Amino acid sequence: MLEEIRALGFGFAELSHGVRMSLVPGILEAVDGGLIRISTLHNFCPLPLGVEHAAPNLYQFSSDDPREREYALKHTLRTFDFAVRVKASLVVLHLGSIPLKDPTERLLQLVEQGKKDTPYYQGFCDDVCLRREDKKEQAIEHCYELLARLVTEAETRGLKLGIENRESVVEIPFETDLGLFFKQFRSPAVCYWHDTGHAQIKENIGFIQHAMHLELFAERLVGFHVHDVAFPGQDHRPPGDGTVDFAALKPWVRPEHIKVFELSPSLNTQDAQRGIEFIKSTWGAE
Repeated sequence: MLEEIRALGFGFAELSHGVRMSLVPGILEAVDGGLIRISTLHNFCPLPLGVEHAAPNLYQFSSDDPREREYALKHTLRTFDFAVRVKASLVVLHLGSIPLKDPTERLLQLVEQGKKDTPYYQGFCDDVCLRREDKKEQAIEHCYELLARLVTEAETRGLKLGIENRESVVEIPFETDLGLFFKQFRSPAVCYWHDTGHAQIKENIGFIQHAMHLELFAERLVGFHVHDVAFPGQDHRPPGDGTVDFAALKPWVRPEHIKVFELSPSLNTQDAQRGIEFIKSTWGAE
């Protein structure tokens, strides 16, 4: 896996939430041997024993179950320790969700059917926003309490935490709460991680304006998951093949930001290379 990434011209890779324990020896051999460097880890990495598939929301910080929150803490700390071992600088985090049936797929279906500008769609969105506000208090309290403990642990290890924007409307922090979130968590270790695909899905369903959203949090921005979205919600496509206006995002992209291409495994090498070259030509080579 890492040899293939290196062959594409990358000097760094992100280890994501699909890394099984059985892969760790080979990863360490590649890193220690200088084949590639690791920029970032995505929680939980490596996966807990017995888990064989990508599971970033396996244990939620926001859960009402204290045992689940303790598992989330335990396995996030293991991710921190693994990040230190492979000399990564940052861990990308999902923070959890509220106890509400996720309406995101239904919203995408309505948009695909051309109903976004109808009174029905607007009423549906208004109802979603009211219900999630009503449900969020306890989940956010659990989440922020656990995150406060993790910030101290990250600072001790010299790690940054990338709080990722999510495509689901029930995952937290909500797009409307991110400003208050960053006012509460002022530590330089707590940063904004911008996923271009997730933000575009949120724009396509009418919850944000993508470029404006990025501008609002540019001061805390540390990096990107870079991928495109085939309308309305098929993400992890090569940049340039979908609805993301990457040129509109360019004013807030800096050379020091980490850029991780998060592409579908269904793509062939030529698709991936085409997307990489598109970003280089649009954002610059760094």
